[in-house]
Amino acid sequence: MRKALIAGLWALATLIVVFLITLPISLQAHLTAGAIVVTVIILLKMFAPVGTPRLIALSLGTAIVLRYVYWRTTSTLPPVTQLEDFIPGFLLYLAEMYSVGMLGLSLFVVSMPLPQRVAPPVPVDNTPHVDIFVPTYNEEATLLASTLAAAKAIDYPADKFTVWLLDDGGTDQKCEQDDPLAAQQAQERRAELTALCEGLGCRYLTRRRNEHAKAGNLNNGLEHSTGDLVAVFDADHAPARSFLKETVGYFSQDPRLFLVQTPHFFINPDPLERNLDTFDRMPSENEMFYGIIQRGLDKWDAAFFCGSAAVLRREALMETKGFSGISITEDCETALELHGRGWHSVYVDKPLIAGLQPETFASFIGQRSRWAQGMYQILRFRFPPGKRGLSIPQRLCYMSSTFFWFFPFSRMIFLISPIFYLGFSLEIFNASGAEFLAYTSTYMLVNLLMQNYLYGRYRWPWISELYEYIQSVYLLPALISVILNPRKPTFKVTAKGETLSESHVSEIGKPFFIIFALQIVAALITIWRIMTEPYTADVTLVVGGWNLLNLMISGCALGVVSERANRRRTHRVNLSRRCQLIVNDVAYPAIIEDVSIGGAGIRTAAGNLPKIDRGQIASIRFKPQSDIGIDTLPLAIRNVKREGAEHLLGCEFHPEIPLHHRLIADLIFANADEWQKFQYSRRHNPGVLKGTLQFIGIAIYQTARGLSYMMQLHRLQRAASRSTVSTNKA
Repeated sequence: MRKALIAGLWALATLIVVFLITLPISLQAHLTAGAIVVTVIILLKMFAPVGTPRLIALSLGTAIVLRYVYWRTTSTLPPVTQLEDFIPGFLLYLAEMYSVGMLGLSLFVVSMPLPQRVAPPVPVDNTPHVDIFVPTYNEEATLLASTLAAAKAIDYPADKFTVWLLDDGGTDQKCEQDDPLAAQQAQERRAELTALCEGLGCRYLTRRRNEHAKAGNLNNGLEHSTGDLVAVFDADHAPARSFLKETVGYFSQDPRLFLVQTPHFFINPDPLERNLDTFDRMPSENEMFYGIIQRGLDKWDAAFFCGSAAVLRREALMETKGFSGISITEDCETALELHGRGWHSVYVDKPLIAGLQPETFASFIGQRSRWAQGMYQILRFRFPPGKRGLSIPQRLCYMSSTFFWFFPFSRMIFLISPIFYLGFSLEIFNASGAEFLAYTSTYMLVNLLMQNYLYGRYRWPWISELYEYIQSVYLLPALISVILNPRKPTFKVTAKGETLSESHVSEIGKPFFIIFALQIVAALITIWRIMTEPYTADVTLVVGGWNLLNLMISGCALGVVSERANRRRTHRVNLSRRCQLIVNDVAYPAIIEDVSIGGAGIRTAAGNLPKIDRGQIASIRFKPQSDIGIDTLPLAIRNVKREGAEHLLGCEFHPEIPLHHRLIADLIFANADEWQKFQYSRRHNPGVLKGTLQFIGIAIYQTARGLSYMMQLHRLQRAASRSTVSTNKA
């Protein structure tokens, strides 16, 4: 009886909503209703975005969105008899409906995200054994040494965990290949990494052939290990000391738990953050996913494996014969398969690893292309909406995660539609300028407010649109390629530790300048059409405004593909740690102020310090947070700067034995609390108005910077051309 009553109430509520959405009202009434909803959402922002205020805001915003959908569907589509108008108009309509659908899925996912969890204690009487896998393919030994050293320093009983380096760059296949130089390099790599692992107390493991990429490498590790649990860290993801204590305890609470996933925290900016200079003041792109979306997925038992920074149960993996490898995104695919078999997952919203993001725009696009193609393969071969064993919320969550990567289609349609109207007079919708402005403005404003209400601390206004645009230009052909041939894409390792010796325009940046030029032409056509066709000026003005919005985003993208120089190979982490600086066998009290894999900044009193020459060899002594067996790290002093009564020394580490990497890792990766503080320092919500004004300012500056980079490149090319001509004449 109770279930029937609840169903009846839901049916009644649905009928009321449908009635309100389809109720014919004037434009003035629609604008009034939209203004009321906007005001209420703004007032609700005064409360924490949880519980009843959150659901009220989502409900009101959804009503305005659905009313816009009803208007677009019933009143604006061009007639089918005019194919030249209907085809682009219908494509635009499909792009909008895709965006609305994704908005609906995302609102469902994050409607009630779980709060941060408190880690249960690891059982003392039955402590599980953990195998820590660090898969590698072509990463340098220095980078691997840092990750392995940090893994060895994890605060966990030493006899209860084993660190494995799974090397796919030194396989028998590579060591015995026909190319003698490449074979020699693979053999040298195997020997170097074997010695490194022996020095650090880790296990080195390779295999016969490079089959099934990362999934095959991990499965080879499973075959040679026996631990109850498996922790996976990418080659550039160094864990904090507390990683296992924050994750392993959950497995004792639920025997059907297969995954504990933690966020990916990065100590370096991605290309957008570096080139726009926003890393220290704006939340990173991944923070919206790890800060709110994964918590939302966790609510529905759908948080999925992200390839690294996670612990998995061996028993569950054995049920699926290891990590799945049909797609090139083996992580999400593995989680989908295990969720379908009734296993559960947990998400721990605390940064417990520090990783590296792609440095160059080209590497960034390569990484995202792999993600997009892999998610399509999961949709094609695993089809989450029809996956047996998944609950309805889990199906919706996996639909949200996979369908999201179709955004390049809608984003490019939104980009070219104004140009179709302005340049070719194609009627992409049937409505007056007033109608279009009234319905679209309320829809967009409510959409912005809802996103800011839900994600404001994790993603600033218009930044999502910028990220989607800069990816769409190259992800669109990548998606078309995998749709035409789903089995064609292969796993490609993301480049790590790259440097940019000089400022330049990215080698794949040219299309963004072409699109920007087309939009400038469209803006000029807008002015011309308003002057010469006053009878359509209202529609032309609205579409011209749409083109200007696209132009602002495109202009900002010019700054993204204009790469700033970054000669530093490693990235600094701020800290304050007491040490002794040892110069000529004399110890002086000092403070380590910042540190990277390559070196440190050290502050010491100037009065006590002897004269130091550039390049002088010294060392620092400090107390490690784990028992390493040594406490002194050699270094070379590269520069000395006098600051009042103190000296600030720039030093480069000179590790001589593998255990020195343990000391470096102890400085950088031991304390995860510092990473969380840095994250929180960037998580502030500027609001829609201030955020929009900030974005306009960024866009204007970055447009000018991007154009100046292009002009400098053009001048250099002309100078090089003249030099070539002069040489040929001589």
